[in-house]
Amino acid sequence: MRSEKEMMDLILGTAREDDRIRAVWMNGSRTNPNAKKDIFQDYDIVYAVTDVSSFTAGHSWVDRFGERIIMQMPDASAWPKDEPREAFAYLMQFEDGNRIDLTLVPSQNVSDIMEKQESLTKILLDKDDQLPKIDPPNDRDYHVKKPTEAEFLSCCNEYWWVSLYVAKGLWREEVLYAKGMLDGPVRAALIQMLDWKVGIEHDFKISMGKFSKELRHYLDKTTWQRLLETYPTVDIEQIWQTLYLMADLFHDVAKHNAEMLDYHYNEKEEQYVRNYLKRIRNNEI
Repeated sequence: MRSEKEMMDLILGTAREDDRIRAVWMNGSRTNPNAKKDIFQDYDIVYAVTDVSSFTAGHSWVDRFGERIIMQMPDASAWPKDEPREAFAYLMQFEDGNRIDLTLVPSQNVSDIMEKQESLTKILLDKDDQLPKIDPPNDRDYHVKKPTEAEFLSCCNEYWWVSLYVAKGLWREEVLYAKGMLDGPVRAALIQMLDWKVGIEHDFKISMGKFSKELRHYLDKTTWQRLLETYPTVDIEQIWQTLYLMADLFHDVAKHNAEMLDYHYNEKEEQYVRNYLKRIRNNEI
């Protein structure tokens, strides 16, 4: 596997040799001072170029970065179809285990683009001295945000509302539908509530990472185990049990958060939904 120095020399060497590339910056976990370093961290690189189309007219130029296992070009993909944009991305997985996510952006718009860059951005090259001065990389853009009471109540409402969709799917024995709802919007609301719990405990100066992957490091062992137990198989009975487990966990965390934030929690809404779930479960509709 090529070292970090070898990869950075290749990335910056390519930029220095090509007059069309006017600036380079990097973001993502490699610039995050709080991220654990490992061999699977991508090189999230942006090239600001004078003419994006001169690069995308043919794609063989990226061969210089190494032997690839697979490459994806989301901006040229037929599925899933992304909205058209001025930028163009090459996502490259190499044989040696390294990965580069390289995005080309027009250098003419570099000031506007930089204003929208995340707080983990680190400038690597600026041939024209045109990039604005930015703070050292930090993860503040990814901190768990303190919810307003309206946001908190809406999350609770969403959880209990969509729980009924799971029950409907189970009653119909539509396992894929029920599991899709359970692992989609229902779980999303639960994870959001857990994120807020950790945020409260750390004064909302903490990041949970993509898909809240860092929760395991911050939840107490009991809560973490309760969360793990909410990942079911496709057995209808087990999904029912999982729905109840998730409801209990959501209730406990939401009540805790409401108390800590001095927010109202809608007990009546929860109880109505729980009663209706029971009626569906027992064929009492």
